[in-house]
Amino acid sequence: MNATVKIYVPRDSAALAVGANAVAQRIAQEAAARGLAIELVRNGSRGMLWLEPLVEVETPAGRMAYGPVTVEEVPALFDAGLGTGARSHPLSLGPTDEIPYLKKQERLTFARVGITDPVSLTDYQAHEGYAGLRAALAMAPADIVQQVLDSGLRGRGGAAFPAGIKWKTVLNTPSEQKYIVCNADEGDSGTFSDRMTMEGDPFVLIEGMTIAGIATGATQGYIYVRSEYPHAIAALNEAIRHAEAAGFLGDNVLRSGKRFRLAVRKGAGSYVCGEETALLESLEGKRGIVRAKPPLPAIEGLFGQPTLINNVITLASVPIILARGATFYRDYGVGRSRGTLPMQLAGNIKHGGLVEKAFGVTLRELLYDYGGGSASGRPIKAVQVGGPLGAYLPESQWDLPLDYEAYAAVGGTVGHGGIVVHDDTADLSKLARYAMEFCALESCGKCTPCRIGSTRGVEVIDKIRGNQNRPQQVILLRDLCNTMVHGSLCAMGGMTPFPVLSALDHFPQDFGIEAPDRKAA
Repeated sequence: MNATVKIYVPRDSAALAVGANAVAQRIAQEAAARGLAIELVRNGSRGMLWLEPLVEVETPAGRMAYGPVTVEEVPALFDAGLGTGARSHPLSLGPTDEIPYLKKQERLTFARVGITDPVSLTDYQAHEGYAGLRAALAMAPADIVQQVLDSGLRGRGGAAFPAGIKWKTVLNTPSEQKYIVCNADEGDSGTFSDRMTMEGDPFVLIEGMTIAGIATGATQGYIYVRSEYPHAIAALNEAIRHAEAAGFLGDNVLRSGKRFRLAVRKGAGSYVCGEETALLESLEGKRGIVRAKPPLPAIEGLFGQPTLINNVITLASVPIILARGATFYRDYGVGRSRGTLPMQLAGNIKHGGLVEKAFGVTLRELLYDYGGGSASGRPIKAVQVGGPLGAYLPESQWDLPLDYEAYAAVGGTVGHGGIVVHDDTADLSKLARYAMEFCALESCGKCTPCRIGSTRGVEVIDKIRGNQNRPQQVILLRDLCNTMVHGSLCAMGGMTPFPVLSALDHFPQDFGIEAPDRKAA
């Protein structure tokens, strides 16, 4: 009798969008027709999105990869010996772990994504899952917080605030009820690491939030997920049910006497609800508008109680810190940017996908060693790093180490690690206009610099592009940007000038300007 062959087909949204379900169904049908015993595992994506659907086969020599696989190619793959991991088919990529794109990464947060069945608790535990929580339960809360502080972990959602300081503040604020809130409202253009984590390894987020609860004294957690992520919501809810049934969540976590419960809440499509206080308003059932600070959410947050708010990747990085120690994590990275960051390559890029690297890698390495250059084959002109509010970086800045401080020094931002590529056909004046237009559409409307400034910004850029008293309008645009940066209540208005000014400074010719006008800079 033939041994059962394990075949992996991703359930990640990116794979589903290009036919992964149909491929999985055809593989099952073809195997049955040929009398082959297979176990079909729906794993997360390995992050090589140009190869999706990526089919993997487990062999004695490790997992063999094939991709991108279409329904029509499935019979030929079986003819070529798919079940044995044969390499004779043109779609054969050899051992998955040897694919250079993957082999050169440092996967800590994404260690399991693409390898395990995302909703299998057994699979999760077989790959170091819940080792961090078990270690945390043997420690005093203050010692857990100290591990997070010592690791150098900073907020991965964009602000890069030291995570341990938030944790310590919530721990030291007395209250009968405290909350952990995960900001999974991933709305930045070109970002998908939160989604890939929730769909491909939901237990790591659940474990990270549980550790946070134990560390700070919080007993209830909420994951605020954007409505555009139905597969992530489904995976999280299924994983939460399994965790509850096995005692990893509930009134007596692993019989420790500690309580922590978790629920998923769906956002309503607002970009500004990615800002932590607007998110809290939305969670409370109100309109998502930004709150003035103080008080800080760590002291008065959800329902007026101390609340720890962290991004998905921040919380998902915690289990490995507790499992292997703060020093292990801190040994990756440079300067004050410690650990790794899952960077997302998108836009006009040949090999779009997820690359988890230690801080210090350069943009040039990411664009060419991983991304393979532009998808169009034309020269890359500008790269927006850090989402729609990030600066456009010209080639002269592509050799900077990817590091929060190095980017801030040139007016850039690392943000959530989103990297959107534009080739030499891009018009940066149009992209600058879009930044202001986006802000006008998404502003919550609470503060005047953001609400009115973005609308005036669109008008001024239109005048510059139409050559209506251009020199004076450029000065006016810089003055407007200065007002928005220093007068806005949150980063929505405060960072919208980043893409505008970087486009104006580095690509003045796109605005009809011969040389940068820095008089009012």
